[in-house]
Amino acid sequence: MHPGRILTTHVGSLPRPPALGAMLLAREKGETVDPVAFEAELSAAVRTVVARQVEVGIDVVSDGEMSKIAYAVYPKERLSGFGGEGKPRGAGPEVREFPEWAATRRQVMSKRPVCRGPIAPKDDAALRADLRHFRDAVEAAKPTGAFLTAASPGLIAYFMQDEYYGDHAAYLEAIAQAMRPEYEAIVAAGFDLQLDCPDLALSRHLGYAADSDDEWIRKCELAVDALNAATARIPADRMRMHICWGNYEGPHHHDVPLERILPIVLRARPAKLSFEGANPRHEHEWEVFASIPLPDEKMILPGVVDSTTNFIEHPRLVAQRLERYAQVVGKERVVASVDCGFATTAEFSVIDREIVWAKLAALAEGAALASERLFT
Repeated sequence: MHPGRILTTHVGSLPRPPALGAMLLAREKGETVDPVAFEAELSAAVRTVVARQVEVGIDVVSDGEMSKIAYAVYPKERLSGFGGEGKPRGAGPEVREFPEWAATRRQVMSKRPVCRGPIAPKDDAALRADLRHFRDAVEAAKPTGAFLTAASPGLIAYFMQDEYYGDHAAYLEAIAQAMRPEYEAIVAAGFDLQLDCPDLALSRHLGYAADSDDEWIRKCELAVDALNAATARIPADRMRMHICWGNYEGPHHHDVPLERILPIVLRARPAKLSFEGANPRHEHEWEVFASIPLPDEKMILPGVVDSTTNFIEHPRLVAQRLERYAQVVGKERVVASVDCGFATTAEFSVIDREIVWAKLAALAEGAALASERLFT
């Protein structure tokens, strides 16, 4: 039964507490971290972040990705076959056109190893810890719903390049088989699964910018095929997927239009689609759903709050954005969300941590305003 209002959620990552962030960075550098102290810090962080999401009005909560150094490369710790460090991909057109802007960008320090051997699940201890901490936090805070994020096969292949399989399709297939147990374990634990798939958008103007349109589209199709294979035993309505064009404040004038990729994205099995809809490069794309109808079994989680600026959106603006989508796809198929994660790496967040919570509170207030207009 529909709740009779627009629910609220976000994309997953939230700023880590300073002590936990320091531990994650130390482990990334190969330094020894007391496992007992880490476990205690992680448990407390998840409990706190879940409780605060409920407090500010978020209905469908996550664990904030508290345990992860970075949303895209954390699988390097859970899968065999990865090692060394990959070479940076070629600069995208934004960097070439605006070199002075590019020089000001802060670089993420998390290592991106390459695939140098067969990929297989290595150790599920970190996953089991994630599930345990999140279950305890959810039972205490009692949110409306709960989800955990996981890197999609295409995302892993994009960030951690192949030096072993020699064939992109084979590489994706191996990743899909190795990640399947994590995907299924999240759902079996009672949580919804979010597949992070930014590669389906950002890769066009970044790492795969040199590809022809046909080559790039084929990579996207293969990524969706791998995702579908890896999740074949999971009900579609227990899954959501997130796409974005890169969670950074920049020109973005080479972003591939949503209308170009939406038909491919809608082939993916997850019933709920999360995407950017608040930033000035993509806010207008609510119109796309008028020309490319949303399948009956799908819902959308549009970003109606930006994740790259410290502006706190006015709740009325949030409501207006939600009402646009509701007019096109139907009010029962819209969930209020954020453009992207607020802390996609443990190293830093571009937004002040307290402003993050103020933006989420504005999201909740805006969803309530939209609900008053749409459901009464």
